[in-house]
Amino acid sequence: MKTQIGVMGSAGGPITPQQLALAHRVGEQIARRDAVIVTGACPGIPHAAALGSHELGGKSLGVSPAHSREEHVKIFTSPLEPYDAIVFTGSGLMGREVHNIHSSDVVIFIGGRSGTLGEFAIAYDEGKLIGILLDSGGLSDDFEHIAEMCNKNTGSVLLASANPEELVDRCLDLYYKANLPTSTVFDRG
Repeated sequence: MKTQIGVMGSAGGPITPQQLALAHRVGEQIARRDAVIVTGACPGIPHAAALGSHELGGKSLGVSPAHSREEHVKIFTSPLEPYDAIVFTGSGLMGREVHNIHSSDVVIFIGGRSGTLGEFAIAYDEGKLIGILLDSGGLSDDFEHIAEMCNKNTGSVLLASANPEELVDRCLDLYYKANLPTSTVFDRG
């Protein structure tokens, strides 16, 4: 089974072309590394990452808050393409966050607002390997500080970089070593 990398970030609100370009590059690198991209099957930053992966032949899994395809498109105004598969959780936006994180071996954060903060909190508490794309706007630049403020050893490893390709590579290289640290670690490379 291929490694699954979640890409989390803003689906709406103010999103700059630079943020979309960074997300696209993350998606491309995930495809180059032959991993599956996992997103909330929503517009914005996650969609840009899914498109980047798709354009290089990568596989993608969308995790929808909706009960059905129709609800996904009409109620949540979210895309069906370019996903290879979409799981319709029926759990709403907040419930979908848990499914997103549990479906990801590694979780990368780009920009983000309150929903992304929720996903970060879940990933951190679950002890996931977390990649933070620095200088990508939104809340992700604050996630290292937020984790420090929590003062909780969850076993999460936080890797941070301003370079999308380097971040994906570092996350996967550490994940494939299969000997992740057992205590929370912050690493800016």
